[in-house]
Amino acid sequence: MLQSVLLQAPAKINYRLDVIGKRPDGYHELRMIMQRVNLCDEVSITLSGTPGIRVVCGSAAVPDGEGNIAWKAARAMLELSESCCGVDIAIVKNIPVAAGLGGGSSDCAAVLLGLNDLLGLALSTERLMEIAVGLGADVPFFIFQKTAFAEGIGEKLSSVLSAPSLWVALVNPNVPVSTAWVYKNLQLTQKERLDTLPDSFGDITSVCAVLSNDLESVTIPAFPVIGEIKERLAELGAVGAMMSGSGPTVFGLFSDETTARRACDELLKNSPGWFAVAVETV
Repeated sequence: MLQSVLLQAPAKINYRLDVIGKRPDGYHELRMIMQRVNLCDEVSITLSGTPGIRVVCGSAAVPDGEGNIAWKAARAMLELSESCCGVDIAIVKNIPVAAGLGGGSSDCAAVLLGLNDLLGLALSTERLMEIAVGLGADVPFFIFQKTAFAEGIGEKLSSVLSAPSLWVALVNPNVPVSTAWVYKNLQLTQKERLDTLPDSFGDITSVCAVLSNDLESVTIPAFPVIGEIKERLAELGAVGAMMSGSGPTVFGLFSDETTARRACDELLKNSPGWFAVAVETV
């Protein structure tokens, strides 16, 4: 039996984020198009003879131990396995924290997937997604591992039939934004009807045609730099640009690698304290 595994936990961007309404349980009803990119945290999972769960992240912005969502994922899997072994989890954070990129949710999904193998549980993708939604709204998407339409709070997933491989500039001005704060301050407007979204995308233009994020109405007035980054990315050659999730990360979609990398270099030249990297969709 495998005793340890090292997994790559990718970030995500939202091509689309529609907030349809508020549910009785306090969550918001959403409609999203979600896409993984190859900026990844590294998640090492090792079974141990010493009982207990130990999570080390090495990031001041992310808690170790029980406060980490990866710890909760490990506990859920150990309870299912009825195993008395211990679990050691080490996370190397490459995805910015509180950035709208789903890093914590992706780490959590990696632990579910890794322990499913290490503990020999052989749980189906559907069962893992059921466990995942109890841990976080974005976690099922990272179990799904496909470009997806997401509805409900994000747990109702269906595959986008086809989507082009694109170069993406991710730009984060290092301003942490609380997802809970964004949703609390969102003014819901009654939607007469939702745009019909295509089930496949042939090129970058068709993807850019659906870019929209209702949460920008909260974050851009509070953090004008987000709007400024969108404008700069367009000036630097992005075919489209949008805030991801609850922000503050902005992504720009580019037709080629060279232009995407040049845009990141230009933005960092003027704002060296920012995070900016060119990545590919996966």
